[in-house]
Amino acid sequence: MSHKKKYPHKIPKKIPLYLNGPKRGIHELVFALKMAYNFMYNNYKLHNIGPGITVFGSARMTEGSTYYEAARAFGKRIAEMNFTTITGGGPGIMEAANRGAYEANGRSVGMNIMLPHEQQANPYLTTSVLFKYFFTRKVMIVKHSYAFIIMPGGFGTMDEFFEVITLIQTKFTDQYPVVLFGKEFYQKLIDMMQIMAQNGTIAAPDINLLFLTDSVDDGMRFIKKYIYKHYAISQQKPRWRWLKKIQSNLP
Repeated sequence: MSHKKKYPHKIPKKIPLYLNGPKRGIHELVFALKMAYNFMYNNYKLHNIGPGITVFGSARMTEGSTYYEAARAFGKRIAEMNFTTITGGGPGIMEAANRGAYEANGRSVGMNIMLPHEQQANPYLTTSVLFKYFFTRKVMIVKHSYAFIIMPGGFGTMDEFFEVITLIQTKFTDQYPVVLFGKEFYQKLIDMMQIMAQNGTIAAPDINLLFLTDSVDDGMRFIKKYIYKHYAISQQKPRWRWLKKIQSNLP
C-alpha cells in the first residue's frame, strides 16, 4: 500500500493562493499606480491642514470612560495650541480626540483606512481622507505630525507606536515628542523595554524618547516645551502657517 498523500489537482477558487510567486509585470505596475494615486490624492487633500499632533488609541473605548475623556481633553488642548488634531478617523479614542478639537473649533483630521469590517468615520472631522493601504496612511500621519500621543489601544495602536519610535530611533525622521498616556496600562511595556536595554537589544537612552504620564496637563506641557524649543513659525504663508525646524537647537 502506498503511503503517499493524495493532493487535489485543482485548488478551490475560494482559497486564496499566496505562494504562487511574483505576479506578472502588468499586475505589479497596476498595484504601484493604484498605490501612487491613493497616496498623491490624499496628499493633495491634506496639503493645507497645518502642523498637527496625532492621537493614537483604541477604537473600542466608549464615551464616559477615563481614557475617552482624556483623549477628548487632549483634542481640546491641541486646538488651543492652534495645532491640528490628527487621528485614524474612527470611533473610540479617535472619536474622542477629534471631538475635543471640534468642540474647541479646532482643525480635526481623520485619516481613515479601508477595512474588511468597514470602519465609519466619526462625526467630528473637519477633514476626512480614506486610505487603501496602511503604509501610505502611516507615511502621511508622520509627515503632518510634530508630536504623538499614544493612548491605550490594541494591535493597531502598538503597530503605529513602534513604527513611530523606530523611525525616530533610526533617525529616518526628526525626533518628535512621544507621550504614552496611562501608567497602569503601559508600565509593563516600559519594564519590557528596560529588559531589552539590559540585554543590549536597544540602547538605554532609547527609552528616553518616551514620556509616560497619567496627566493631560503634564503630557501637553512636555509637548509644548519640546515644540517651542525646536521649532519656529515659518514665514511661508500657505493656507495655514507651518512650523519649521530650528536646526541649531537640534539635539
